[in-house]
Amino acid sequence: MNSMFQRESGKIRPPAVAGRFYPDNPAELHRMIEGFLREVKSADAPAPKAVIAPHAGYVYSGPIAASACARFAPARAIIKRIVLLGPSHHVSFKGLATTSAEAFATPLGAVPVDAAAVRDLCARLPQVSVRDEAHAYEHSLEVELPFLQVVLADFKIVPLAVGDASDEQVAEAIEILWGGDETRFVISSDLSHYHDYATARELDTATARAIEELRPQDIGGEQACGRIPVCGLLRAAQKHGLRAQTVDLRNSGDTAGSRNEVVGYGAFVFAQIESYF
Repeated sequence: MNSMFQRESGKIRPPAVAGRFYPDNPAELHRMIEGFLREVKSADAPAPKAVIAPHAGYVYSGPIAASACARFAPARAIIKRIVLLGPSHHVSFKGLATTSAEAFATPLGAVPVDAAAVRDLCARLPQVSVRDEAHAYEHSLEVELPFLQVVLADFKIVPLAVGDASDEQVAEAIEILWGGDETRFVISSDLSHYHDYATARELDTATARAIEELRPQDIGGEQACGRIPVCGLLRAAQKHGLRAQTVDLRNSGDTAGSRNEVVGYGAFVFAQIESYF
């Protein structure tokens, strides 16, 4: 591993899935992301407050993740903080897990953690705690970072892996971190898993409808692996008068692989009704 990614007293969280989920060569990675972004249909609208983006290997979900993250580009110079929430795939725990790391590294460089926001969140919410083990091998947050590094300028992150928690607990964390124009949210979630193509399309269309209607009660466990952070965002969107829109809805049968067993991916944006739609 490149020396820039070596841990220094545990302060930098090195990439866990570079070379597997996405290229570990910086130039190759940058070219891949730029290629995905060029394929995104431009939207003449202000940058949204939040997006939902998938987190699979880039060959499968990269185009859809680009459809979400590209929407932040109009506020490239304004956005200074990204709150990342995604499911924990490897470690079981109660609540939400943040980090003691000072930065998360990718092949494109290190993204600093907003340590002050992390400390404040832990002090104010009992469901939030520092659990570095929850982040050590977790891909759901990591795979979003290279897209954000290409789209944005200088920004910090608040990384939150979601374990055994309620969507209300997630909404509480989102509320504390809401901020102003400098703060945006990325919810990392794939949709249905390992159904045939037609079944997946039906399930994912229903999930997209529930997201657009801000109805967390209509999203079941098998409809989204990041269901809890997604539903937490939906509750926050209700409170803040945000509207949701689907900007991309595909699955691995559309991007790579067979259509016998597919994984669904969606890109969704959340913004004030009067400013975006």
